[in-house]
Amino acid sequence: MTSCSGPVNVGEVNLKNWKSDRDGCKGLRLQDLEAFKAAKNNFLGEDNQALIKTLGRPDRVELVDKSQSFFFYFLEPSGDCIGVESEKEPLRVLFRMNAISKVSEVTITTLNP
Repeated sequence: MTSCSGPVNVGEVNLKNWKSDRDGCKGLRLQDLEAFKAAKNNFLGEDNQALIKTLGRPDRVELVDKSQSFFFYFLEPSGDCIGVESEKEPLRVLFRMNAISKVSEVTITTLNP
């Protein structure tokens, strides 16, 4: 028995802009910040494949231990953007994934997990 995950309902978020704004370099994701805040809880309980189908490949994945990982999507330009040298950590969306790859928390922050 297999399950196929579909995209998550993100309301007014422009997914074309979101997917084309790798590492937040273009500033397009930041334009949809309020719309994303309104829709962020729709991701809770969804699996990593639904997340990827909706928002595209994460900018960064961090494995904390065997029981959890984080998917990062930058809203402001990250250090990986050409010509960007920021003195502060960029704003990002963190998706905490539990041991069975389900979203357990969605946070908009400048802090690292």
